[in-house]
Amino acid sequence: MDPTAETAKAAVSTPRLHDLSPQAVGTGLLAAIVGFTSSFAVILQGLRAAGASEAEATSGLIMLTIGMGVSGIMLALRYRMPIGVAWSTPGAALLVVSANTLNSVNEAVGAFIVSSLLLVIAGWFRPLGRLIEAIPASLANAMLAGVLLSLCLAPIHAVAADAWLATPLLLTWWLVGRFNRYFAVPAALLALVPIVIWKLGVPDNFSEQLTASLIPTITFIKPVFEPQALISIGIPLFVVTMASQNVPGVAVLRAGGFNPKAGPLIMNTGFFSLITAPFCAHGINLAAITAAMMCSTDAHEDPARRYWAAVVAGIAYLVLGFTAGVAVLLITLVPSILIEAIAGLALLGSFSSAIYAALSDVDQRESAAITFLFAGSGLAFMGIGGAFWGLLVGGLMYFVAQSRRKQ
Repeated sequence: MDPTAETAKAAVSTPRLHDLSPQAVGTGLLAAIVGFTSSFAVILQGLRAAGASEAEATSGLIMLTIGMGVSGIMLALRYRMPIGVAWSTPGAALLVVSANTLNSVNEAVGAFIVSSLLLVIAGWFRPLGRLIEAIPASLANAMLAGVLLSLCLAPIHAVAADAWLATPLLLTWWLVGRFNRYFAVPAALLALVPIVIWKLGVPDNFSEQLTASLIPTITFIKPVFEPQALISIGIPLFVVTMASQNVPGVAVLRAGGFNPKAGPLIMNTGFFSLITAPFCAHGINLAAITAAMMCSTDAHEDPARRYWAAVVAGIAYLVLGFTAGVAVLLITLVPSILIEAIAGLALLGSFSSAIYAALSDVDQRESAAITFLFAGSGLAFMGIGGAFWGLLVGGLMYFVAQSRRKQ
């Protein structure tokens, strides 16, 4: 019998509470902590770049985290699989690069809604999902690498701007990363906050702000559907979320011996993206890195019992979501150049993987390079950002080259 079928059969026949184990609890908590602390600075930076105020960015962070938690719990219990859910970190990086094409945060929210609708449609209408999957991997990775480039340069710029603050940040990241790469960015962030407080101080009313931050505040933002913003932000956000998050997320599950249908999973995360988008949440999708943690034997030796790790991670996300205001308050104490540096460190692994995958095929290297350069240029032609133009121009070069080879 197929091992996957045996796993599914065992999952259905075993009582849910009986499946809970200390290994699953520990792995789930670790996955949630890593997923939140390693990239929430990227999310804040992206939402700020899109024009969100501190209150609106906090609202987006809260709704993203709560949406991730509820979506993850639902999927894990429904399919009895360790299905991880995350926010779109590359999507937030896209906002940093392409935000100059936006006139207001309202246009950004309109783009978030359109991207979410496309995710729901891609999950329901498989030809659209297959169309995104048909984008050459070299071009998708080149676009992602271009989007991440400016943020990955931020640590270098931070050293030039304030070496006394940036150097301890980089050293902590490097030293902790030698032992555990998952904790490298959180450790750097934890080391940076007290250094900033010691050197720059805190506001006089910090205690009042801290008390206020304990109360979650959600802000509704009226969407504006501006065509240029939809093309510059909405469509690239959908593409980068599908190509760099959802597709790898499904691949991680299958590599772990689980074989769910991709459509319902993408529809679920797209739905939660849709209902949270009006509150400045840019996108929710399947996780890859944290899902790999929960699919491993660390969650449990028995694959049929690993889904509890995803359930615990979802519960942890709910707790983190309701306390996200505190994290935002602490981040506001840190100079923006250092926030960008933290974001760049968090994205360095994604950038290196993307640029390697983009340029590894010699036959596709030229079109991938063009895509990368357009996406990383910061270009805003006709009000449309470079990520879209890079994918368009690189795609045309790719298909012309493929046609010539066939002839």
